[in-house]
Formats: sequence, structure tokens, C-alpha cells
Amino acid sequence: MLFEMPVIDQSRCDGCGVCITVCARGGLTLVNGVVAIVPGVECDYCTMCEAVCVTGAIACPFEIVIEGL
Repeated sequence: MLFEMPVIDQSRCDGCGVCITVCARGGLTLVNGVVAIVPGVECDYCTMCEAVCVTGAIACPFEIVIEGL
């Protein structure tokens, strides 16, 4: 099964760590002062990390599927 993961622009991350505190799954960590995804942790794609990121370094894109077309 393929799990969606947030997209992280490490060049925009200021290392504040707020996203890490809101991740209920423990899927984010700081590596060399910027946020990174923890390998092996299944993201529930709640988008809280994106919502709290003031620098816009985290995006949770999604695809809209319209059935019946």
C-alpha cells in the first residue's frame, strides 16, 4: 500500500520544529537543522504539519478524483 507523504522544501525550513510537535505519528524530525520525514513511519495525512508551517516549507498536495466522467 502506498501512503501519501508531505512534500518538504528544506530550503524554506527555518528549523522551528513546530511541525514535529503536531505530528501525532512521530513522522517528522530535525536533521541538520531542517525538518525531514522519519523513514518507515506511516503518515495519516492529517495536514497539521502544513497548517502550522509559517514558512510554507511543508505542502500536503492531494488529487481530486471525480467519479463517473
